[in-house]
Amino acid sequence: MAVFKGAGVAIVTPFQANGDVNYEKFAEIIELQIQNGTDAIIVCGTTGEAATLTEEEHLECIKFVVDKVQRRVPVIAGTGSNCTRTAVYLSEEAEKLGADALLMVTPYYNKTTQAGLIDHFTTVAQSVHLPIILYSVKSRTGVNIAPETVAKLVKNVPNIVGIKEASGDISQVAKIMQLCPECELYSGNDDQTIPMLSLGGIGVISVVSNVAPRYVHDMVMKYLNGDVNGARKMQLDEIDLVEALFCETNPIPVKHAMNLMGMQVGPLRKPLVSMESGNLEKLRNSLKAFGLIQ
Repeated sequence: MAVFKGAGVAIVTPFQANGDVNYEKFAEIIELQIQNGTDAIIVCGTTGEAATLTEEEHLECIKFVVDKVQRRVPVIAGTGSNCTRTAVYLSEEAEKLGADALLMVTPYYNKTTQAGLIDHFTTVAQSVHLPIILYSVKSRTGVNIAPETVAKLVKNVPNIVGIKEASGDISQVAKIMQLCPECELYSGNDDQTIPMLSLGGIGVISVVSNVAPRYVHDMVMKYLNGDVNGARKMQLDEIDLVEALFCETNPIPVKHAMNLMGMQVGPLRKPLVSMESGNLEKLRNSLKAFGLIQ
């Protein structure tokens, strides 16, 4: 059985003005997501600013989300690291805390080889029993997961079940699915959700879901239920919003968007800073056009 089908939210981590995690607000946005049809919560990913969380905060956030969700939807914990030991530790702890699955980003900065990726992901997978979704995002990590590597891992490591594909390369995605049709494919780019579903994908891990969870859920389910034209129209109709939410480094725009919508998720953690005024105006106009603010 797949980890999930549909729209999973790459949820933000709300902060208080002093920079501490705002767990009261975290609870509110989790409930908002579940009430609006989100099919999975992905905690401590890129959008959750995991790179700026201490290990203690990282695990506290996972525990909080698991306890709050109470198995209503799967909780997928981001536990990747550029250090294999750290990834193993975070993964083992996330399993103890009750996470349903793990999201495992490509090791960053080290720039290991494809053989190194296989060794890294296999080592982490063998340390836990949870299903693992690989996360390929070369624009952030500097390392691509080659289709042949994905196929080898999914075919040979029982609990590596799929991939969040955010390379932006549709031809690469097609190659993955040709080599490994059993791979659970999730779009990692909001503007490519429907194209990836057409290649055999089963969902998206979405930034847009933070501001429009029902919309993203409905779009994916339309496609999966056979309404290809309806899903395609929804994909095209959200393109301006997607562009605005990625006009600066994620999650800068999406946190600003949520604050503009009154969700009060607080500031970003440095080195991320506030949006430039021109981009903020573009974001505000996009939210208005989409009916998310007045």
